Amino acid sequence: MAGLGNVHAQRGQVHEAMLDAFEHRNSGGFSHANDATTFVVYWHYVYSARVTSTRTRSLDAAIDLLGTEGLRALTHVRVDERAGLPKGSTSNHFRTREALLLGVVDWIATRELPPVGAAFSPASAAELVDSLCGLLDFTTVANRTLTTARLVLFMEASHDAALREALSRGRTAMTSSVVPALARLGAHDPVAAAEAIAACFEGLILHRIARHDTSDPRRTFELLVNSVIPA
Repeated sequence: MAGLGNVHAQRGQVHEAMLDAFEHRNSGGFSHANDATTFVVYWHYVYSARVTSTRTRSLDAAIDLLGTEGLRALTHVRVDERAGLPKGSTSNHFRTREALLLGVVDWIATRELPPVGAAFSPASAAELVDSLCGLLDFTTVANRTLTTARLVLFMEASHDAALREALSRGRTAMTSSVVPALARLGAHDPVAAAEAIAACFEGLILHRIARHDTSDPRRTFELLVNSVIPA
């Protein structure tokens, strides 16, 4: 019966998109009222936008649940409720709980990469330290729920190979994105420097989230940056 409900939910989305397309056509939105090709293209655009929006809302709601209530709170039904979506919407995109978890991992990486990229465009070692301090504050204050969700998934990955692989891909993408900046700053081994900074950053995040440690990280970052970038 659950599968039948998912089919009905998906059909509902298709039907709503078709109604939008018909309305657009009848209001003169197309150059030719009988232009079937244009109608289909427009319907596909509307439907794709709806599906993408639903998927994103599901993933954001899943992150919110993980980050505020933990792994046990993550169910398809709870995600639909948190996202304000019709029942069955999340399972249309993620048929199993494992698929939902993997989708959340990829979405977290997608959301985290832009601020990391912005932080790693410094002109000097001193600017890099400033950027790291700012990024840590953003990660553990403004973005605290997402960061907590990622840590929850880290623990789950200890006994879930597929989740572990997905998290590893995200971390590799993160460290790879900062290697060019470290090379420009003159790091002798930019790859090793990126790994060291990532490990330090992850440790500080863990203590801020789990222990609510609010100590100033500047001295720690200064010691690390000065050890990998020559003066």
